[in-house]
Amino acid sequence: MAKNTKADAEEEKIGTQTQDISKVLVRNVENEMITSYINYSMSVIVGRALPDVRDGLKPVHRRILYSMKELGLSYNKTFKKAARIVGETLGKYHPHGDLSVYDAIIRMAQDFSLRY
Repeated sequence: MAKNTKADAEEEKIGTQTQDISKVLVRNVENEMITSYINYSMSVIVGRALPDVRDGLKPVHRRILYSMKELGLSYNKTFKKAARIVGETLGKYHPHGDLSVYDAIIRMAQDFSLRY
């Protein structure tokens, strides 16, 4: 039996590439961008922007409440500053900008802005 040489390895590699190229779909770039953007935007709207039907909270609100629970905050305990809650939420559960967390905390504190 002959050992595999470098040429044999390259030939196998080229054969594999040829098989992969045959699976490439030719598409119009504009149509693909439109379709991809619409799919992504709809997933963002459904997943993050719209409140959940079950409790009326967005994911950022749920993360804030969970981090407050983990800090041991309740109505009969000592208070923590908002920066502590924001830092806890950003550090563990919501790796995005702090402005969205501050806005969500303020929105939850206003009794007229949430439904229940």
